[in-house]
Amino acid sequence: MTRPEPALSVVVPMFNEESVLPLLVERLRGVLDGLGESYEVVAVDDGSTDGTLAGLAALRAGWPALRVLRLRRNSGHQAALIAGLLRARGGHVVSIDADLQDPPEVIVEMLRRARADELDIVYGVRADRSQDSAFKRWTAAGYYRLMRRLVGKQVPAQAGDFRLLSRAAVEALRELPERSPVLRLVVPWLGFPSGEVGYERQERAAGRTKYPLSRMAGLAAESVTSFSAAPLRVATWLGLAGVAVCGVLVVVAVLAWFAGATVTGWPSLYVAILFLGAVQLLCLGLLGEYVARIYTAVQGRPAYFVASDSAAEPAVPGRDVVELADTLR
Repeated sequence: MTRPEPALSVVVPMFNEESVLPLLVERLRGVLDGLGESYEVVAVDDGSTDGTLAGLAALRAGWPALRVLRLRRNSGHQAALIAGLLRARGGHVVSIDADLQDPPEVIVEMLRRARADELDIVYGVRADRSQDSAFKRWTAAGYYRLMRRLVGKQVPAQAGDFRLLSRAAVEALRELPERSPVLRLVVPWLGFPSGEVGYERQERAAGRTKYPLSRMAGLAAESVTSFSAAPLRVATWLGLAGVAVCGVLVVVAVLAWFAGATVTGWPSLYVAILFLGAVQLLCLGLLGEYVARIYTAVQGRPAYFVASDSAAEPAVPGRDVVELADTLR
């Protein structure tokens, strides 16, 4: 017997979020129960090493709408997010992080806007980021400014992974051949009718951030190399600049030779060697980034492996807690 498809799916990727689970469920369930229609919450455990998995199992025993999707290893936020999106069954699918910086109450307005205006995509846009640090705001502004310049104005400024997608948009994502797409760039690229809902960014409810500076830098590099060939063009322009500088230095060297002052020209030679070496290394590094992406694509390895999906069986109080907790041993 097949289960009826829910009207709404909410995908929540999480990694080591044990401390925030009670607050998340309290606020998210209150919002979704108030909608008065069928829904499911797809909690994607991205290889957590704390008590997140056992906590989800205990919560599911008392909340049948909660669905636990466990990945075999930590595959990264974007991989966990796409795993949940592609397995969600709702007519509309909302993705939201577990830290409650994006308020679940906004989901009601996103769903209302999608239905009233017949939109396939509704972005949650951070109208106020005063709760973030100055460094976080500065780096985020730089990231979105760069992405809008490289990809186009269709990328909404200050819109992260808090968004609503229609079933048609989710199915379009399923057709993409990319191994691990950067969704905040790919979703606008799809070209579906879209709108925005503004909200105030809040402080993390509990726990520590899972996006330190190293991961933010990695996301920026992944975004640029997966969606634009601009760095390769930068390498080309650097090469042309190097040729021009070398041409000038050749003229200077010839004139110095005729003037009998070639011995005093060693600083120019020293600078030229350093400049050309730096340009060559930079160009090789940029080419290496793209070659690495080609290599990864040729390997064809999945971005994630699903270990279990609680949707395969109904929730049974007590049994799910034992079965899912056993996977931590």
